[in-house]
Amino acid sequence: MTALFETTRLGKSYGMLKALEDVTLAIHEGELVSIVGPNGAGKTTLVNLLTGLMAPTAGDVRFLGESVAGIGPVELADRGVARAFQLIQIFPQLSVAETIAAAVVSRQKKRWRLLARLAGDAEISRRVAEVAEIFGLSSRLDTPSANLSQGEKKLLDVASAFALDPQVILLDEPTSGVSTADKHGIMNTLIDAAKAAGVKGIVLVEHDMDLVAAYSHRIIALSEGRLLADLPPARFFADPHLIETVIGKRRHN
Repeated sequence: MTALFETTRLGKSYGMLKALEDVTLAIHEGELVSIVGPNGAGKTTLVNLLTGLMAPTAGDVRFLGESVAGIGPVELADRGVARAFQLIQIFPQLSVAETIAAAVVSRQKKRWRLLARLAGDAEISRRVAEVAEIFGLSSRLDTPSANLSQGEKKLLDVASAFALDPQVILLDEPTSGVSTADKHGIMNTLIDAAKAAGVKGIVLVEHDMDLVAAYSHRIIALSEGRLLADLPPARFFADPHLIETVIGKRRHN
């Protein structure tokens, strides 16, 4: 079976500094794969390579069997891979509807027009309403993004990525800054939304080990730019050396 994502001896260097070295992995349909590791382990570099933001200095990245190394996030989104890109941090004055509409417009390759006119496009409005409903944001469509709760802002981040109709979505700490009580609610919403939208795979970069343990099918651990482990949660958390190396003696880092 062809992997959704696959890397072969992937590496990224900056002069003499090796940020990532010799990472080979595969992500298959139906999986939620978490990427974990201490600060400086190479997690962000790996995700940037997976999403085409950077070109590797060694190895290859393939999506559905085709090389996508360094093609850029826009082209990769057209092929079916989206990353939650936190538009609300860039345009906090936009309403919830406008934020989702921006993603819908880019997916449909429509020419940009004044956002005030987007509401006049029935196709865009229909898709915005559909995405908002999936994420429980229907009552907030006219609300400026800056006025949302932290949990709602996180859902809007991901809703914008879902509006791109991806086959694979990459989530970078989707519950950071959210109260512990709300984290599982957000994760359950994301996973239910993924199923409803036909998303085939999720890549999660996460520090919260309780979430990693609860939702992952596999855990990919990095340390000092190299692949340390690629294991199901039960085996990962049963290995005290891995826990010590990746997250220290505490459950969270």
